[in-house]
Amino acid sequence: MEFTAQEKYEFKRLLDGLRGKTGRGTELISLYIPPDKQISDVTSQLREEYGQAANIKSRVTRLSVQGSLESAMSRLKLIPRPPPNGVVLFIGAVDAGANKTEMYSVALEPPDPIVTYRYHCDSQFLLAPLEEMLADKKTFGLIVIDRREAAIGVLRGKYVEPLKTLTSTVPGKQRKGGQSSHRFQQLRLIAIHDFYKRVGESATEAFLAIDPKDLEGILIGGPSPTKEEFMDGGFLHHELQRKVLGAVDVSYTDESGLYELVDASQDKLLDLEVTQDKVVMRRFMKELVSDKGLAAYGEAEVRRNLELGAVEVLLLSEDLRKTRAKIECTNRSCDFSQEQTRTSASEPPGSCLKCGSALAVAEEEDIVSNLSKLADKSSAAVKIISTEFEEGAQLFKAFGGIAAILRYKTSHI
Repeated sequence: MEFTAQEKYEFKRLLDGLRGKTGRGTELISLYIPPDKQISDVTSQLREEYGQAANIKSRVTRLSVQGSLESAMSRLKLIPRPPPNGVVLFIGAVDAGANKTEMYSVALEPPDPIVTYRYHCDSQFLLAPLEEMLADKKTFGLIVIDRREAAIGVLRGKYVEPLKTLTSTVPGKQRKGGQSSHRFQQLRLIAIHDFYKRVGESATEAFLAIDPKDLEGILIGGPSPTKEEFMDGGFLHHELQRKVLGAVDVSYTDESGLYELVDASQDKLLDLEVTQDKVVMRRFMKELVSDKGLAAYGEAEVRRNLELGAVEVLLLSEDLRKTRAKIECTNRSCDFSQEQTRTSASEPPGSCLKCGSALAVAEEEDIVSNLSKLADKSSAAVKIISTEFEEGAQLFKAFGGIAAILRYKTSHI
């Protein structure tokens, strides 16, 4: 199942929340139940575990483990059969601070089918299988080559991963004294062919190790005519040769050339999220310095433009971890309330500006959801931008993770 940007963001937030929960012993239970697994079999195993937990010497740990198992069995009674992708349960007594624990329980259907049943107890929840599902599985093979050197790598989701560099023994164009021009040229062509063959063998070894379902295509870069000679010469395995998307000009053929190849191949990668992110961020940067200045950044300015209906594209960093809350005075005779952006759920909301009483959070939602709802009111597009490339990281660090491309210019705050 493909994630939308919003679903991916929400799933990441869920994992972040689970990652922050810890137990005092091994009382946090993670259950990964495949769609073909009988719930009754899982319940039977949990009963056995409950009986074995009676042998735990520490009374506190024993009660915590048994309490978690009881909660898990109760939760399973609500699931007559696993959904199509299976179900994941995270249950246990989590540390609530102040030497206290609280029972935590959540069940979710993962985006991809669960293949293997797993029962895991630890002081933290087991999240690795879900993190693997979250990873963008689209993979492209990358080759940059000239007659002196070559680099091989892969583009996995948004990451360029260099795999291997090779150097050639191809002699320069100037022959040594005593060699005939024809013989020198023949030796040079043989050396070039041998180098292409070595590169092809290395690339074949690297790319055939990737699941064929995940390898979307292969991109080749370099100067002319080298890249065309390599692409047309049949140096790759025949299964890989069919996946070659084309060749583009790049200036470098070392590891930096792999990144240049990705940038130069945007027309071939337009369906990739990383390319779409780059295109929209470059448009924002261009607007930022243009005379028209159809750009805004920072929460206050972007929120104002959203309320005016002036935003065409809302840009939000996937690393935003803030909430928008409605804050009210705890004094019933005081009607003070305000909206407040918070960086932590545990952050105290402060004191009332009217009467000095303590403030309390009445409503709270994730800031991405909050701003996205405002964008929907004026049909503005919403782009959740990865921080895994330079402009995306800049959006988060330099612009606070919130920016916009405008339909028309408005006065600044």
